Amino acid sequence: MKVSNQTGLVLEGGGMRGVFTAGVLDYFMDNEIRFPYTIGVSAGASNGLSYGSWQRGRSRFSNIDLLNTYNYIGWKHFLRGKGIIDMEYLFNIYPDKYYPFDYDTFFRSPSRFVIVASNCLTGEAEYFEEKKDPDRLLAITRASCSMPVLCPITYVDGVPMVDGGVCDAIPLQRAMIDGYEQNVVVLTRNKGYRKKDKDFKLPAFIYRKYPAIREQLRLRYRRYNEVLDYIEQLESEGKITVIRPRNPLEVDRTEKDTAKLTALYNEGYSCAREAFR
Repeated sequence: MKVSNQTGLVLEGGGMRGVFTAGVLDYFMDNEIRFPYTIGVSAGASNGLSYGSWQRGRSRFSNIDLLNTYNYIGWKHFLRGKGIIDMEYLFNIYPDKYYPFDYDTFFRSPSRFVIVASNCLTGEAEYFEEKKDPDRLLAITRASCSMPVLCPITYVDGVPMVDGGVCDAIPLQRAMIDGYEQNVVVLTRNKGYRKKDKDFKLPAFIYRKYPAIREQLRLRYRRYNEVLDYIEQLESEGKITVIRPRNPLEVDRTEKDTAKLTALYNEGYSCAREAFR
């Protein structure tokens, strides 16, 4: 596999399953594999930031090492209004105090970096690029990572947003629209995985003011399964490269077992090496 100026990198989310992606991206950095275009959703966007700033190991630190130091996942954070994953900590404290994000390198990079979030008012995906304002970059990434129901709504430019995966879970088609026909797609589920064929029904009081996003959540599984069908079709035709876990995952999106997370990170590194050998 060779990366050209027409090759895009597409990063799926998945909460803590995104540690697989962290392993993939660390392999890329170890081997000087750079893409002219990256588009990420949720944990894919968060982990992708450290790839955009070329900070090898930073995502592993936040997903595994920092979890041992500060248990930022749990209902105690949710009950305090910070979300099941403490978003305030991860996006307002961690980037400055524990492992500073290299804004200068990220902003100077000629590569495009697109972050997907879901607009609560329109029920449509929004695609952001930010290479000037640190606060806005973090707000956009936080919005992309704001898991519906489990995390607070995040505002970007005054607009309420939630997890980008609600409206565009694997933004391969957006990468193609942006002019990148040759894509590497990093998934956080094994081949053949599909969501259960069942509408997601929310209690009436949740997102009551946002009927468009409620409808997107209700039918989310259909669009997700459709894009997986499309990805597997393109993969079989040799039109894209897909890097994914080999087997069904034992890690869920709010996983706290660092041994499991470490194993999944190592698997991501290994799968990337196999794809680019």
